[in-house]
Amino acid sequence: MRLLLPLLLILTSIAYAQNSSLSGTITDENNVPIPGVNILLNGNQGTLTDFNGYYEFKNLQPASYNMEISFLGYEDQTEVINLSEGQNKVLNFTLETSNESLQEIEITGRKARSYKNELTYAATKTATPIKDVPQAISYVTKEVFADQQAYRVNDIVKNVSGVNMFSYYDDFTMRGFRSGDTYINGLRVVGLFGPQPLLANIERVEVIKGPSSAMFGNSIPGGVMNRVTKKPLADDRKSINFTLGSFNTLRTTADFTGSVNEKETLLYRLNLAYENSDSFRDLQEFKSYMIAPSISFLPTDKTRINFDLVITNFDGKLDRGQPIFGASAGTDLNSTPISFALNQTNDFQKSDVVYSTLSLNHKFSDNISFNTSYMKYLFEEDLVEHRTSNQFAIDGNGEQIPTLMGMQVIQRQRQFIADNLSSYFVFQANTGALDHKIVAGFDYIEQKQPRGGASAFARGYKLQGGGVSTNPADFQNFLLDENGNPVPNVPHFNLANPTYNLAQLSNYTFTQSPSPATRYYTYGLYVQDQIKFNKWQVLLGGRQEYYNDVVNVDQADEETTTQNKFLPRLGLVYSVTNAINLYGTYTQSFQPQGLAAQTNPNVGGPFDPVTAEMVEFGAKGEFFNKRLGANLAVYYIENNNILVNANEPGNPELLRQRGQEESKGFELDINGRILPNLTLTANYAYNEAIISESDNPDEIGIRKENAPLHQGGFFGKYTFIDGKIQGLGISLGSNFVSERNTFSSELQLPSYTIVDAGVSYKVDRFNISFLLNNVFDKTHWVGGYDYVRLFPGAPRNYLMSVGYSF
Repeated sequence: MRLLLPLLLILTSIAYAQNSSLSGTITDENNVPIPGVNILLNGNQGTLTDFNGYYEFKNLQPASYNMEISFLGYEDQTEVINLSEGQNKVLNFTLETSNESLQEIEITGRKARSYKNELTYAATKTATPIKDVPQAISYVTKEVFADQQAYRVNDIVKNVSGVNMFSYYDDFTMRGFRSGDTYINGLRVVGLFGPQPLLANIERVEVIKGPSSAMFGNSIPGGVMNRVTKKPLADDRKSINFTLGSFNTLRTTADFTGSVNEKETLLYRLNLAYENSDSFRDLQEFKSYMIAPSISFLPTDKTRINFDLVITNFDGKLDRGQPIFGASAGTDLNSTPISFALNQTNDFQKSDVVYSTLSLNHKFSDNISFNTSYMKYLFEEDLVEHRTSNQFAIDGNGEQIPTLMGMQVIQRQRQFIADNLSSYFVFQANTGALDHKIVAGFDYIEQKQPRGGASAFARGYKLQGGGVSTNPADFQNFLLDENGNPVPNVPHFNLANPTYNLAQLSNYTFTQSPSPATRYYTYGLYVQDQIKFNKWQVLLGGRQEYYNDVVNVDQADEETTTQNKFLPRLGLVYSVTNAINLYGTYTQSFQPQGLAAQTNPNVGGPFDPVTAEMVEFGAKGEFFNKRLGANLAVYYIENNNILVNANEPGNPELLRQRGQEESKGFELDINGRILPNLTLTANYAYNEAIISESDNPDEIGIRKENAPLHQGGFFGKYTFIDGKIQGLGISLGSNFVSERNTFSSELQLPSYTIVDAGVSYKVDRFNISFLLNNVFDKTHWVGGYDYVRLFPGAPRNYLMSVGYSF
């Protein structure tokens, strides 16, 4: 009894001490409640405000708490709260609108933690609210990456309307047109053929829809994909994440950011990533790492400087896709399993990507600022691959054998270097009732392949007198085996009975092909004016673009071929309400023909550049107190002078200009929060992309390759914010793509619908997530060329991650 009484007193004291609470209301500067505000105590215990802006913490221990308050579009607040025993403390807060948009170049990071993004920098080269840009802009934020456990760019394009994968490479269809150049922070870099870019250092992926040459120079008509890297924050944030899953997946990422000094004039960020994983595809593997430091220097309130460095290494195999049995055996996509690949065991693709960016923003006054960014980008590749020769084996009569794939071997070493400079002034002025934001600038882009690159090819059939040939005219001289069939230089791959070996490259006859030094450079001068008058906004812009291809680089007979074009841009925005804008736009694109098409006499050129124009109308809105953003767009694109192979038997290099292609349709994108604890991203696209004019009547009206008529999807996450299951999150998503044509007229990729589901739990500073992709194990193809190269999607698989923030 002597011990029992003190023990009861201690337990009573503890129970009493846990009855402290903290509550209050959070409003904006107009005293309007803000729902969905994120509140953290000591960095680990959190809640969200309800629709009335009310928050509450119950059963708190008497102690000192560091209270952090954050919400998209508002300045963060931090308070130190002292709670005594049994105290029920009420604290109300007023949040001030964030001034993040003052930087004209994105030098310091985005503070928001939401599916919704407020601003775009690349679309107008100024910090402009997305709803004020007269052009459709879709995006996917890092918060979506995290909830979908996405690791590569290909993992997240399903969240963007009108964009779908063309292959496994960094290769997409946008509004029915195959993508071309790659952009990082609005600067053009070398497109990677093979390695899919990692997302560990990416803040968001933006797709600026339709022709964008007035901003970016030569580009495709479907749109421009821009990857925005993470920038330093003044807030101290650190996190590390470990992921494992199907196909022996092992990944880890880390993200550290904060201020180096007390004045917060020197900020840093460091992103790290590592992966060692297999694939559902035979012999495929992913080994990669990334080191990405970034520093922002803010010496005064007028000058901002940022430096990024990204080092990435890829080590795997180049996956050329799934081959199926030939046309004479039917069009059965399931004649080979989706895991089926043609590589040999000792194939490899090793790639190194290094790029650095230096950006400067300086305000001479409140009305004049100067902005410049320079990027150096280097890509090196070392490759050995067994792949198809894009045709089936032939027998002694010259007929195709649909179960034997013709093969070739490629060895390649090469390097590409890209330099990109963008410099411009921003002037703000008034003429009467008109507000002007004028941009005037200059862009320079150069890409080159230095001397020293080379390839070697082993392909074709052996000749009776020795040597090999790829020319069908030599059929009568092919060496025959005991069955009377031609003997290949590289053994055929048996689709019905595949075998994988350590290939002996010395057994093949190679043709050496040194790569000549290549270089192109392009530059443009542009002027743009964003004019505001009452509820109207007008965007007027024009760019003069000069594209230069250099032949015989660094030789005495070096010669430059120039193609140029003036590119206008016109847009109009009308604010129906403070939350809803209507817009219309007219833009053009310009894509020069390749160097070979202009200079090779066998090709049949020179040819006119590819040109396109677009008319687009739409509406943009913000709902649920600006927590949810939506974009609806209706468009028509006309593309001219497309080059295709002439299919001339006597000259396989001969090209022809197809005439005209059309793309028309509508798109819808939704991103943000419906409830304070329900986040959503959803999209739908109807796109009719067809060949509208051609000198081949059979082509007219045919839908373009890998251009689905319908596609869309959604992904949502609901998090419980109170009760015994506080911190538990449930996610559900689905995406669908309708049937698509390939380059083979008789082969079509079927439609598919995929469902993903997951659960997560956040406790203290830990977050545990489990995601099941392709829940119903649907066999599907995300893209494809023809019988010899199809690209199946992953079967049912899981990912499980554990993250810790500190």
